[in-house]
Amino acid sequence: MKKHISKFQYLTQDHPVLSHAQLADLACSGGADWVQLRLKGRSEQELLKLALETKTVCRKHEARLIINDHVRLAAEIGADGVHLGKADMGVSEARILLGSSAIIGATANTEADVEQILQTSADYVGLGPFRFTLTKEKLSPVIGLEGIEAIARKYASLMPIIAIGGIRPEDAEAIFRSGIHGFAVSSAVNLSHDPIAAASKFLFAVYQYSTQKTTT
Repeated sequence: MKKHISKFQYLTQDHPVLSHAQLADLACSGGADWVQLRLKGRSEQELLKLALETKTVCRKHEARLIINDHVRLAAEIGADGVHLGKADMGVSEARILLGSSAIIGATANTEADVEQILQTSADYVGLGPFRFTLTKEKLSPVIGLEGIEAIARKYASLMPIIAIGGIRPEDAEAIFRSGIHGFAVSSAVNLSHDPIAAASKFLFAVYQYSTQKTTT
C-alpha cells in the first residue's frame, strides 16, 4: 500500500507563549496537512496530554499526526505514525508495534544512513541538516544543498526524501530541483510573527513547484 507522504511537513517545538496544539492549529490553518509533534524532556503524563490535544487539532483539520521519537505513545493514541531519530527505537521494532499501515520516517545525516534506512520498512527519510539551526541540540554537520543533491541523485527514486534544517521558503525551488520529495519546517513557522501566513508561504512554494512540474 502506497502511503501519502506530504511534501511540506510541519514540526512543533517548545514556544514561550503557545502550546504545541496551538502551534499545530495555526500551521494547519495555513494549509499544513502533516504535523510532527516534537516533545523533549516531558513526563509520560505531559506527553499523553499534549499528544491528545494535538491529535484533536489534527483531526479537526484532517491532517496527519506523526509523533517524534515516542513510538508507544503513538500506538496508545492512534497517531498516524512516528519519526525516529538515529538514537531512537529501530524501524523494525516500531513497525511491529504500530503495524503495516502506520507511517514511519527515519533520520539520516549521511549517505550511509540513507543506505541503512533503505534496508528497513521505513516509509521516508528525513535528511539534514540542510543548514545550521538552533531548533535541535547536538546538531549533526550541515550537509547543505550540495549534499542533498548528491544523495538525491542516488536515492530519490527509491524512497521519499524530506530535507530538514533551517529551510526557508526561498529554498523550496532548489530543494525540489534536486529531485527529493519535499521538506520539513519548524522554527520558520513557529517563531514567525504570523505562523498562519508563514505556513501558507511554504505551501504556496510547494504549489508553484507542482504546477511548474505538470506544465513542463
